[in-house]
Amino acid sequence: MSAPQTTGAETGSDGATRTLTLLVYSDDVDTRTAVRMAVGRRPASDLPRVEWLECATPAAVVSALDAGGVDVAVLDGEASPHGGLGLCRQLKNEIYQCPPILVLIGRVQDSWLAAWSQADAAVPHPLDPAAVAQAVAELARTVVE
Repeated sequence: MSAPQTTGAETGSDGATRTLTLLVYSDDVDTRTAVRMAVGRRPASDLPRVEWLECATPAAVVSALDAGGVDVAVLDGEASPHGGLGLCRQLKNEIYQCPPILVLIGRVQDSWLAAWSQADAAVPHPLDPAAVAQAVAELARTVVE
């Protein structure tokens, strides 16, 4: 029996196991849970396991991204009172080396708002778990060594 194989994405250059840090922002705990459930422990088989950082306020998101270590952020464009679209634009303009951001938009027709926000990807509500996982996986592949 052979030993299990790991991909280079799972082990860093120092031999330590690599994890993928995903931030999810929404004022709605059900939306945060839906995103976590859609992505699961791993967005795709070729990517490392996920560590989640949940934020319910824009200030928490800014603080987390300022601290560094976030690989991909998922922002709820329907969050209230501060939506993820405006927050995304702020982050892209203010955070040095801002990680890729997926925004959750209210409907497909709002994709122009996602473009305005400078988001790297967008998925409309109601959330399709496969679409969320695929979008997160595509963004994560851009940052995983």
